[in-house]
Formats: sequence, C-alpha cells, structure tokens
Amino acid sequence: MRKLYYIDGNDVQLLHCGGEYFSTLIRAIESAEREIYLETYLFSQDDTAISVREALIAAAARKVVVRVVIDWLGSGRRQAQEVTRALQARGVQCRCFNPWFWRGLARTHRKIAVIDQQVAIVGGLNIIDDYISDDGWEHTLPFPRWDFAVHIQGPLVAHVHLEVEAQWRKTGRLGLLSRIALLRDLQKASPVVGTALSRAALIVRDNLRNRSSIQKAYLHALGNARHQAILATPYFAPGRKFRSALIAAASRGVDVVLLIGVGQFVLQDAVAHSYYPKLLQYGVRLVEYRKTQLHAKVAVIDDDWATVGSSNFDGLSLFVNHEANVVIQDKVFARKLTAELQRGIADGVEVRLEDYVNQAWYKRTWYGIAYLVYRALMRLVTLGSYG
Repeated sequence: MRKLYYIDGNDVQLLHCGGEYFSTLIRAIESAEREIYLETYLFSQDDTAISVREALIAAAARKVVVRVVIDWLGSGRRQAQEVTRALQARGVQCRCFNPWFWRGLARTHRKIAVIDQQVAIVGGLNIIDDYISDDGWEHTLPFPRWDFAVHIQGPLVAHVHLEVEAQWRKTGRLGLLSRIALLRDLQKASPVVGTALSRAALIVRDNLRNRSSIQKAYLHALGNARHQAILATPYFAPGRKFRSALIAAASRGVDVVLLIGVGQFVLQDAVAHSYYPKLLQYGVRLVEYRKTQLHAKVAVIDDDWATVGSSNFDGLSLFVNHEANVVIQDKVFARKLTAELQRGIADGVEVRLEDYVNQAWYKRTWYGIAYLVYRALMRLVTLGSYG
C-alpha cells in the first residue's frame, strides 16, 4: 500500500444526491477553459445523463480538451458503444475501460471529475438520473437514490488529476515501458502542504500498487475509533478482517452502526444476512435502508475522520475493482456527514438479534448457501485474497 498522504488547505464540500451533484458537475463543466477529465462506471442515456453529455460536447466545441472514461461492463456493452460514439462524433475524446475483459476482471468503479486542474468531484454517483434504478431494470424509484460525493478545491486536486490522467493513459495504447514509467511517476506523488481548511487525502484501489489500500484505511480508522463509527454501504459482503474490525470496535464500547441498502439483489441480501447474527451478538447495530435505493459508500468515525467515495464493503470493491475514496479529517465536515447519516438511519429499520434467534431453518440454510457460493466466487476471482 502506498502511503496515504494527508494534505492541508482544501475546501471540501459535501454533495448529497443527484440534485446537488449534477448541478455542481454541470456548472463546473460549463466553466471549464482548458481541460476536463470524467471517469465513471455507468454513463446512462436518460435526460440527466444527456444533460451531462451535452455539457461535455459544448465544452469540446469551446476547444476545451474533454476526456471521458466509461466502464464497458458498468454501462453495458451496447450503451457504452453508443455513448462513446455520440461523444466522439462531437469532439469529445472517450474510451471504454477494459472492453471484453481484455485486461482481466477488474472494472473501473471510480466516479471522478477534474476540471482545469482546479476542481475535483469524487464520490459514488454514476451518470444516471436519481429516480431510475441502476440495476439494469430501470425501475422508477420512490425517492432520489441516496448517495454522496465531495467537491474539492485546493492542493488535493493535483493528486486527483494525476490519478484520472493516468487512468486515461492506461486505457489507450500504452506500451510496457511507458506503463512502468507511469507507475513510477504515481509512486513519486508527494504531499503538498497548505495552511488551513480541511485536511484530506485521496485513496485509490487497483491491482498493482494499491491492492488493499481502501480496506487498510478502514481497518486503521476502526482500530483507532474511540466513541462512534457510522458506516453506510449498499452491498455488505466484506472479508473476515473487515468484519472482525467492526466487531472489535463494538466490543471495546464503540457505538458501531452499519447502514445497509437492501432489496436490490436477492443473493446480495442473503449474503449480508448470513453475517447478521454474529455482528449483532457482539454489539454492532444494523439498520436496513428501505426508503429508496441506497448507493452511498461513506463513513464517519468519531468526529474527525470521514470518507466519501465509490468503494462498497464487498469483495469486488475491496479486492477486484478500481475505486477512489476521499478521506477528510475535519470536524465541521464530519458533523455534516454525520447529520445526513443520522437522517438515513431514521429512515431505516433497525435489525434486532431476536429477529434471528428463532429464524426458520430454510432461511438459515439459504443464507448459509448464499455465503458459501459468494465466498467461493470471490476467492476464485481474487486468487484467494478474499477471506
């Protein structure tokens, strides 16, 4: 794991749901004068996505260099091709990440925008309307998808720009020697010291230099938790180390609350349920969010450590895919995110240990089978890293 560099002097603003995210993103694109990088897992073709697409095209028409990376699998083969062609035809440079799995199983699950090397937006939101489910079925959601991103200005933007520019280069025809040189440049990235505002760090996960970076950041933060840890994820299926860290924190008196999205994938829910009894037994509070689709991947630990990003708490995010989170050490930011999480908890349903004590045998069997199947698949695709 590369050292996690915290950088002072950043203005980091929390963006809640698409209403804040898309208006901020489009304004940033419209203000661009030189360069735009956008990387996303899913680029849809609904009205919201079209508004982003047209803003990118308008920027290219102003002679701004616009470079877009979309995931071939996340957007779907046909849709990825259609979006790529539509952007390229209008002057936007666009590439698909890992088409036909030419470079292994990894996907880019990152959601990053960098404008003029002055503004960065990092989070969990794909380019898709808030009211449309992102599972391929395109159901209408009862409320906007619950998710977060951060808008960043300050010295951290240089680090975000370095990462997204490197991803752009790697998706092109980059020879072996050039890839080695690029890796060396990324390893040399050094901290930039500011004087005020938020202390923050970019943390990424890939399959070369940062194979376990995001998980280790969580384990370190949970290991140092003193009072409270609130974590939110749509998919909960981490390995043993992550679950043990949650249990260890709760066992020493930390108020650990896990807010989990449910109702999207039957197998995923069953795997999560297989962990519930032990977590509850050791004092971890579990809350299922059922109001709408939960897509947030965020956490606040005590009142001085917070993270917002793209990494779920599952095998794919922690051990396979390319991910990006921002870690913020700022009490004001932590309080704001905590307030949003508390509202999410209030909209959820808390799970009780007694709900599982006398559970029907067929449910216990189903959860156990789901866990064994998931664990076997994850051990296969992660070459044994998933525990």
